[in-house]
Amino acid sequence: MAIEQLGFEGMPKRLYPCTPSRLNTWLDCPRRYRMTYLDRPKPDRGPPWAHNSVGASVHNALAGWWRLPATDRTPESAGRLLERGWLTDGFRDAAQSADWRQRSRAMVERYVAGLDPADEPVGVERTVSMKTHLITVQGRIDRLDRRHGELVVVDYKTGRRPLTSDDARSSLALALYAAASGRMMRAPCRLVELHHLPTGEVAVWEHTEDSLDRHLRRAEDIAEECGQADEWYREHIAPGAAAGLPHAEFDAMFPPRTGVLCGWCDYARHCPEGRAAAPARDPWAALPDEV
Repeated sequence: MAIEQLGFEGMPKRLYPCTPSRLNTWLDCPRRYRMTYLDRPKPDRGPPWAHNSVGASVHNALAGWWRLPATDRTPESAGRLLERGWLTDGFRDAAQSADWRQRSRAMVERYVAGLDPADEPVGVERTVSMKTHLITVQGRIDRLDRRHGELVVVDYKTGRRPLTSDDARSSLALALYAAASGRMMRAPCRLVELHHLPTGEVAVWEHTEDSLDRHLRRAEDIAEECGQADEWYREHIAPGAAAGLPHAEFDAMFPPRTGVLCGWCDYARHCPEGRAAAPARDPWAALPDEV
């Protein structure tokens, strides 16, 4: 039977695949979204950021620490993992990199000293996913704990800004991780935590089913906008024709959202409005003053 005879009327709409990062990028700046997810070839990015090197090095060390036998999970072993996997991109020079390697080693050693090495997580760098009637969303959790029969989402943070319970409450990513974890593992998952390693503080929020549902509806609304923009791009832009080029129609569908954060954008070199909105930052400018 020919496909044309079958027809598509009444068939379910294809679920939009997304990640929290993709959705948040659209919210931050549709132009950056286009350059990140749609343009092919992808426009050249700016230089790597030192704070990303710190964050990735710390995350990798903590993930590796939990994969060690419980008897080997000591502060010293966390420090060695940090040293062994240290990333050097984005620092001003070798001296600054070495200084931050030592600071970061002290940071992870101090953090794991407060953990029970025998308290095995449910997952480390665990990928979770879920579907609604509109989207399929996937993400990776830094750590998933089980406490008193319930799951807890743990997210490590290494940035300069101290965090609050409002940060945990409003995080779309954490809410989606909690909802997905609960569905996948058939266990309550309402508590989300941001562990700020520079200060040792933990920002906590306990969701309700209603608050998780509100985040899911918000994700669906954002995904609907992304899907419409993606479809417009596929219909109007030939492969390879868009990368980094200004275009009046692009600005209507993918407008720049300018502000102070433009100084940190990886694609600032391709965005005159962003360069006018904020000066370019040095790759090491976001490093915290103290650890």
